[in-house]
Amino acid sequence: MQKELESKFLTDFEQHQNIVHKICRLYTSNQDAHNDLFQEVAIQLWKNYSKFRGDSKFSTWMYRVALNAAISLYRKSTRTVKTQDISALIYKIESKDYDDTEELQLKALYKAIQQLNDIDKALIFLYLEDKPYKEIADTLGISNVNARVKMNRAKEKLKKVLNP
Repeated sequence: MQKELESKFLTDFEQHQNIVHKICRLYTSNQDAHNDLFQEVAIQLWKNYSKFRGDSKFSTWMYRVALNAAISLYRKSTRTVKTQDISALIYKIESKDYDDTEELQLKALYKAIQQLNDIDKALIFLYLEDKPYKEIADTLGISNVNARVKMNRAKEKLKKVLNP
């Protein structure tokens, strides 16, 4: 029974692990933090897998557990002393041979998203994943109307951050 559960979890996790990577990218600023968060999310998913009843799609449940783990870890990390990572400066170096316009736009977008509160981050992430409002609402445990209202407010905040 345990082997079957492990096998099913590994299959489901491997099929949807990009969800976790994307969430990690939203909530971390360097590769070490990304790896730590990925590991923490994987642990939380495994710990809670036996509680997954199949009421929703596995990916929806995975979003919810992963976002909760990321938000919890993020809140813990804000209590620690922040230092500047040298890798944060690397993207400012221009390359003559490589057009990094798209990459810089993505980094600016991620930086802007990181300035949002935890719920707004999750809303924008799920929106960028082309999730319908119903699934966004289910994932975050809010009403469909509330998801739409919060999304419009989050978009306005992003516009202000990106176009001051």
